[in-house]
Amino acid sequence: MTAQHPANALTIVGLDKRFGKRKALDALTFSVPAGSICGLIGPNGAGKTTTMSIIAGFLTADSGTVDLLGMGPYDPARHAGRVGILPQDAELPVASTPRQLLNVWGRLQGVPGSRIKAVVDDVLTLVLLGDRADARIATLSHGMRRRVTVASALLGNPDFVLLDEPTSGLDPAQARHLRDALASLRGRTTVLVSSHNLAELESLCDRVVVIDHGRCVREGSMDVVTGSDREVTVTLAAPFPPGRDQTVTLRLLATDPRTLPEATSDLLRELLAEGARVQAVQPGSSLEARVLADTGAAR
Repeated sequence: MTAQHPANALTIVGLDKRFGKRKALDALTFSVPAGSICGLIGPNGAGKTTTMSIIAGFLTADSGTVDLLGMGPYDPARHAGRVGILPQDAELPVASTPRQLLNVWGRLQGVPGSRIKAVVDDVLTLVLLGDRADARIATLSHGMRRRVTVASALLGNPDFVLLDEPTSGLDPAQARHLRDALASLRGRTTVLVSSHNLAELESLCDRVVVIDHGRCVREGSMDVVTGSDREVTVTLAAPFPPGRDQTVTLRLLATDPRTLPEATSDLLRELLAEGARVQAVQPGSSLEARVLADTGAAR
């Protein structure tokens, strides 16, 4: 569906949520720019699924505000056809087929009857299920069922898509295909995806939000969070300098991101002139290292 997006497709301010004595969300605040693919990251119990459930309208916050697509909190009438949702644990009716389910869900998303077949065929092809479209859900593997639920969230080209662990149960080839499919949505659809696979999120997302104990501890573009906009680590194979028998690691920091490529080129040129053997050049730190440091899990 086409619609004019606000600057932020999602703005969350001061969300609080308790389950009995446990505080799941604690003044949670973050935003997701329109057209971005944003990773929602945190350890078990950090509040990710609670956050996703409140955004999707499955739960109500105790306090705070959610603005989705500039239309306030999720409302089935206001957001009809504009939001796609994949919950963490989505069960399917085992007697139905993927095509039957997607036909019904597509109509609920507002896909015209004249286009429903083509739309369903396209999304089944996208998740590599075209050859199992008419097989009963009961005969499908866990990974195939997961792909059906992902397909349901992408039906009708919604403006905003919520995905909770979308590649759970997929083999590496299927997971890579799905990442590529999601990446193709960048700039057209806003995607908020939660996953424990940080390498996967690092390759897919252009923005991340890290939460811990119900609070946002870091948010920003991927290059800023990982430091790839301002630092490079160069690993040299031994022996270098002469006489050393171990690998040497150098870190180059730049206060102005615009100077980093030039400074990196100068450093590599000087090292090679001195006979160094460059083993690896790594921009910034891995997303995993940053998240572990932010959430205290590295200690």
